[in-house]
Amino acid sequence: MEDRFAGDALDLSVWLPHYLPHWSSRASSAATYVVADGELRLSIPPEQGLWCEGVHDGPLRVSGIQSASFSGPVGSPVGGQPFRDGLLVASEEPEFWGYTPLYGHIEARARGVLSARSMMAFWLSGIEDKPQHSGEICVMEIFGDAVRPGSADVGIGLHKFRDPGLTEQWSTVPLAIDVSEFHTYAVDWQPGSLVFSVDGTAVRTIGQSPNYPVQLMLAVFDFPDRATGDEDGPVPEMIVSHVLGT
Repeated sequence: MEDRFAGDALDLSVWLPHYLPHWSSRASSAATYVVADGELRLSIPPEQGLWCEGVHDGPLRVSGIQSASFSGPVGSPVGGQPFRDGLLVASEEPEFWGYTPLYGHIEARARGVLSARSMMAFWLSGIEDKPQHSGEICVMEIFGDAVRPGSADVGIGLHKFRDPGLTEQWSTVPLAIDVSEFHTYAVDWQPGSLVFSVDGTAVRTIGQSPNYPVQLMLAVFDFPDRATGDEDGPVPEMIVSHVLGT
């Protein structure tokens, strides 16, 4: 798969422009985005509403795309990436398998516009056709309050979640990068091995990996309860110039 966001529309055969809609609704999970000039621009304008209001622990706004989706019926616990115990499907999602790789080199070239109350991320999440198929390969997670002039603490690693065969191995890595500029965040995923890189330089190696297909997730987040009083700060954005899987 190679998407360089040509034209003026998202490739809906690969991407669903919603963030985990089965836990909320298509309306409240819809991404704000534009595809133009060879870029996907995910953003969270001031008028965008909350995601999973009253259910998520703390107010959250998000614009994201994902390369697969499915759920059980309304009221079922069957659905990918539950964020708390006892969560039930609010909106049934049909099966959508746009791109679900198993092993290979996967990368995204992206930059962000972040403040202390926002973050951006690129991760690969098990498709959860079985609950234990839930491990997450976090290729990049950057909070605005972890950004300094010329450097940032970048979250990289592996979350086990409900996979008993994995061990949690996630932490932040300090990198000398300007996150407002484009960088290529990648993982080389093989049986029993994950090698993470930024701009072609390996930054972390983990000696384990999920052994089932994953879906790609790209999203920018806003946490209103982290507001510092400066409501005129930048609109959170994640700008992506390509996504590649080989």
